[in-house]
Amino acid sequence: MDIKSIEELSRILKESNNIVFFGGAGVSTESDIPDFRSEKGIYNIKTKYSHPPEVMLSHSFFMSNTELFYDFYKTSMIFKEAKPNLAHKALFKLEQMGKLKAIITQNIDGLHQMAGSKNVLELHGSIYRNYCMRCSKFFDLDYMLSTKGIPKCDACNGVVKPDVTLYEEGLDMDVIEKSVSAISRCDTLIIGGTSLSVYPAAGLIDYYKGNNLILINKGEVYKQNRARLIFKESIGEVLEKAIEF
Repeated sequence: MDIKSIEELSRILKESNNIVFFGGAGVSTESDIPDFRSEKGIYNIKTKYSHPPEVMLSHSFFMSNTELFYDFYKTSMIFKEAKPNLAHKALFKLEQMGKLKAIITQNIDGLHQMAGSKNVLELHGSIYRNYCMRCSKFFDLDYMLSTKGIPKCDACNGVVKPDVTLYEEGLDMDVIEKSVSAISRCDTLIIGGTSLSVYPAAGLIDYYKGNNLILINKGEVYKQNRARLIFKESIGEVLEKAIEF
């Protein structure tokens, strides 16, 4: 790890009063949650299913093959035993210091909240929120995991759907608007664990007009020419060293 880059990041963090973190699947891989597109990611692991994961995680597949969707979803998308890693904890420290104002995440695992972070904007929803499609009654994750086959509402027998954005579904506009507002106002934008290849979420960083764009990702990242600093190491280790420097 380049010590001069860590020194500069440390100085940027000390001088910043409005930091926003934008995170992707790479934030959670150190909590043993697989990402999607890497060699060991969900899209590249051989499964018992005849359909590719991208199809099984689509709205149309959920509607037409609901039971098969849930068989895949419960075994491949939910990692209830996962715990916050160093990245989640470092971000919580920055929030406690009054510097980090928002976390914008593409992850659905709830680990940021588990680490203590308060202002978390979940672009793709959360496994911890589930709603009846007929009467809108709320159900927690334990209810979903305790049911076999298709989870049904105990009030009206409607199908319960995860509050997770599937392919073919639009993002929550309220979350988008809050994310745009946070990014456009921040003095430092840290992007971690994402290649910035998935739209429309990746397009959000275009709203950042400042000079402190920090990229932390072990793989390649688009729009690297805009970055002030680029790290190829662990997100948690980079942030922890910069905070303590």
